[in-house]
Amino acid sequence: MRRFKTNIIAVAALVSILTVTSCVNDLEQMPITDVTSASVFTDFANYPMALAKIYGGFANGGQSANGGNSDINGIDGNFSQYTRVIYTLQTLSTDEAVIAWNDGTLQTIHKMTWDSSSEFVEGAYYRLFTQIATSNEFLRNVTDEKLAANNITGTNLAEAKYMRAEVRYLRALSYYYALDLFGNVPFVDESYLPGSVNPPKRITRAELFNFVESELLAVAGELKDPKANVYGRADKAAAWALLARLYLNSNVYNGSNHYTDCITYCNKVIQAGYSLKTKYKDLFLADNDKNNPEVIFPIAFDGVHIQTSGGTTYLIHAGIGGSMPASDFGVSGGWGGLRTTKSYVNLFSGAASDQRGNFYTNGQNLEINDLGVFTDGYGFIKFKNLTSTGVPGSDASGNFCDTDIPLFRLADVYLMYAEATLRGGSGGNAATALTYVNALRTRAGAPTVASINTDYILDERGRELGWEMTRRTDLIRYGKFTSGSYLWPWKGGVKDGKSVEDYRNLYPIPAKDIIANPNLIQNPGY
Repeated sequence: MRRFKTNIIAVAALVSILTVTSCVNDLEQMPITDVTSASVFTDFANYPMALAKIYGGFANGGQSANGGNSDINGIDGNFSQYTRVIYTLQTLSTDEAVIAWNDGTLQTIHKMTWDSSSEFVEGAYYRLFTQIATSNEFLRNVTDEKLAANNITGTNLAEAKYMRAEVRYLRALSYYYALDLFGNVPFVDESYLPGSVNPPKRITRAELFNFVESELLAVAGELKDPKANVYGRADKAAAWALLARLYLNSNVYNGSNHYTDCITYCNKVIQAGYSLKTKYKDLFLADNDKNNPEVIFPIAFDGVHIQTSGGTTYLIHAGIGGSMPASDFGVSGGWGGLRTTKSYVNLFSGAASDQRGNFYTNGQNLEINDLGVFTDGYGFIKFKNLTSTGVPGSDASGNFCDTDIPLFRLADVYLMYAEATLRGGSGGNAATALTYVNALRTRAGAPTVASINTDYILDERGRELGWEMTRRTDLIRYGKFTSGSYLWPWKGGVKDGKSVEDYRNLYPIPAKDIIANPNLIQNPGY
């Protein structure tokens, strides 16, 4: 269904009241507008567009098409698009990807030499808080008291409450990424009013874990049932999947063991009726919003209605270079940027039949002698702007892509279940875990295995979820992101890789925000 995708971009001037430009002086700067929140939310007809504005902030990085009029000062609206900045920090910092471009401090991400002045670290930080701010503005205006005062009743009232639960979920999602990437951050909810004299307070990582957990537990009972919502919008299964991921990483976040809870919420998703899509490759094509029983929550893109150089437009174009034919990907040309490393290629050694290890090798070197040379490193073929019948996406120019990015899908849930079970969580079954892993391998054309352990699950997550923005979190959970126990090319800034300081398990709070907000404390090491 593409209807909600279209609605995301069909947001008129009235939703400028939800537009918040991140600035270091006030994470919730009050925008100047002749239209007020009070006037917008008196009419329920405006609610879907206000909601679409928030969802649209995950897809587009500015107030105009293709990242124009950037939401965030100091960085292009395409570089700072939501999934693009998450990819930069979660994937480009690992064995899964390198990039040839030398824009600003971009190369420091893979080399793991970033500092608190990195515009790409800043872009991710302020993107998250921009989404949090727009969510807060919606939530201020959809309280029970304001719904009653605005005479929102009947089916409109019920729908408004579903929307409110969705926005709480979306805010929790951004706070989850803040928790994961930055740890101890400023905290603002709907009670923090724009223009407040006092800067936002600091929340510790452990406290933020508790907030995200409590929000997800609350909205899990208020969202629509699994698959009952419009495609591209959150439902109960989206909350369960995020809870499972939160719990799987709880030992990193606050030193606690929540493997049993992880299994509980994985089971809720699995029992909700999701199933694996028959063909693995079809998960990442231009029509992956159609007939897709596996995706739980995607970020939706549309080459006509949601034009951005972030999202899959970035992943597809930037991953094409050298002799790679752009037409095979349904686009007009390549940008010669993204490739993968031999360490990632080696995850597929001995399994040539595994469709997930789909690499472009013609004219490409396995060794990466120079990060700036596209032909050093294999191309990774995954996302395409072609439909399952081979037809290019909807944008006739071939510039912008239709392919959605699945933030949560059943395969990830299967692997979380397996890992939490192997780590001793109750409610799981080792034989069932093996069955789930082999179901993924069978779909991919890889041979099944007779036994699994936690290290195997890490590798299988790499194979199954490559470029899906989970790798850094996974490596940290296994103690392999900064340590010398697992190296990849140019880790630490040297060709063969080296260990780096453990403080790099967290990114720094941007220096600008440290200066502007006396409540904040820089993460150790920066």
